[in-house]
Amino acid sequence: MSNENPPKQRRSFRVIFKLIKFVIAMVLTFCISFAVTLYLKTDEPTDLLDSYAEEVFEEEEVVKTANAPEIKTLFDDRNQQPFDAAGAKDTGQTASESSPPVTDIPPQPARQAEDIGLLATLDRMTSIKPAVDEKLKTIPHYTALNDMPQLLCQAVVSVEDSRFYTHRGFDLFGIARAVLVNVEAGEIQEGASTITQQTVKNLFLTSDQTFTRKAEELVLSMNMEKDFDKNKILEIYLNVIYFGSNYYGIHDAAQGYFGKEPADLTLAECAMLAGLPNAPSLYSPYVDFHLAKKRQLVVIDAMEKTGVISTREAESARIEEIILAH
Repeated sequence: MSNENPPKQRRSFRVIFKLIKFVIAMVLTFCISFAVTLYLKTDEPTDLLDSYAEEVFEEEEVVKTANAPEIKTLFDDRNQQPFDAAGAKDTGQTASESSPPVTDIPPQPARQAEDIGLLATLDRMTSIKPAVDEKLKTIPHYTALNDMPQLLCQAVVSVEDSRFYTHRGFDLFGIARAVLVNVEAGEIQEGASTITQQTVKNLFLTSDQTFTRKAEELVLSMNMEKDFDKNKILEIYLNVIYFGSNYYGIHDAAQGYFGKEPADLTLAECAMLAGLPNAPSLYSPYVDFHLAKKRQLVVIDAMEKTGVISTREAESARIEEIILAH
């Protein structure tokens, strides 16, 4: 009996110790971000910080939007089963076949935090893979990255998180840029969430703007980066993110907007879909096609600027006719 408790105690201490390390890293990150922000506002920054400032403001000009990203989750208020957009039994039809797009969506119940217990929460914050795998089992029409056009992935990364393949779950310069933009505007105009942060938020968390929730999001993001490679994180993101008009995930969005499988999307269609998650209720082409087109052009500009597509390809995508499924 005396030999059974010490291993359990040691495991609990290891979990708590890991959590403390993550919290310290988080605090240091925010402190450094704040210091960088203040220093960028001084009159004589060093050449290094000046180059960072140019990068911050140049990217802001490309992707700045009217509001911070809107977050709607695939999962219901009890965080167990994915939200059923059709609100009906499965008839074997795709979203575009079963019903017309929904633009006036009734408000859904507020999402509640999962009550899984303190130890389980700490365990998930140190080893997220089992919890993610369990969530993925419940996602309908899950689409592998190999079944998506590469241009779609490049479009999303270009406009949502250009440093996705270099950061470790959070973007220090993205945080600094957002702070500068929001302070100068006097309101929240830009968020600093990376693709990884948006993924864990959609899988596990609420959208409450509290320090506790943001701290948990940061810790989970760092663990997501530890347990999954970048391409897998991007794949999960594209399967859980909200694309507007009650379409959750890339499969339903491609079917609902264009009546296509994701693999058959054109460059222009990929760019339009990539622009939706920032503010899906505003940018949905079924809500405001003109605004959706303007957002698509922002995505195409970002892809051209980052070298993902050529100038000729960008020009062709800008004038390509968009034909909606409905």
